[in-house]
Amino acid sequence: MIPLTEDRKMLGYEILASYPDISCFVTTRHGGCSRGNYASLNCTPYTGDEAEAVRRNRETVCSSLPQCPKELVIPFQTHGTKALIIDETYLQATTEGRRAMLQGVDALITREPGYCICISTADCIPILLYDRKNPVVAAVHAGWRGTVNYILRQTLDKMRTCYGTDGREVIACIGPGISLSAFEVGDEVYEAFRESGFPMDYISEWKPDTHKYHIDLWAANRLQLLDFGVPSAQVETANICTFSRYEEFFSARRLGIKSGRILSGIMLK
Repeated sequence: MIPLTEDRKMLGYEILASYPDISCFVTTRHGGCSRGNYASLNCTPYTGDEAEAVRRNRETVCSSLPQCPKELVIPFQTHGTKALIIDETYLQATTEGRRAMLQGVDALITREPGYCICISTADCIPILLYDRKNPVVAAVHAGWRGTVNYILRQTLDKMRTCYGTDGREVIACIGPGISLSAFEVGDEVYEAFRESGFPMDYISEWKPDTHKYHIDLWAANRLQLLDFGVPSAQVETANICTFSRYEEFFSARRLGIKSGRILSGIMLK
């Protein structure tokens, strides 16, 4: 990943840097005003942080972007597979109506310029998509539940149905999240992936010293991209483990649920 600010509070993806009509970012823990487990650049209002701190942190993010967004669109995620299209229906809704539409949403899709669609994570995998032909962007929250239920593939299918997205035109970024070595799971999680048809010899590893399986969520989501026809050369993986680098990135396994979240956003200029 590449720094977007001198203090590295916001990072970007090298693979998208050559597309001038796209603005995207991933926040770190640094450069904000939140305290405690939310320290310091937490932009997500759903985990117990002070509302004023969240508002100021969002202002910091917006002011650091080359073009200030009309809105940071941040859904209330529930580890499901619902993808919401940000279109005229959303834009014409009241503030309360918009808030209601964002409930229970784990992926956002839009072709509306100036609206930065965002995903909040702290060990789960954030994925940003750009259909360079149409153009359309998407932001996907893929924890293990979303991954095992193919949220990424479902989002891509929706992009194809609604906008004609072809995998060959997609640029994909798999962001900071928990790594294979850190993501120890119980047998029930391993079985859920196996029963969903994932190649377990490719996405999992047995640790004889702990008698536990580990799952590679980066690999499981990368497979969904490749299966959709996205060329391997058009996929960038951050390879940043939030669990091991918790001082730089929020990790719910380290800090608990009542803690900050990384914000990953993408916008058509």
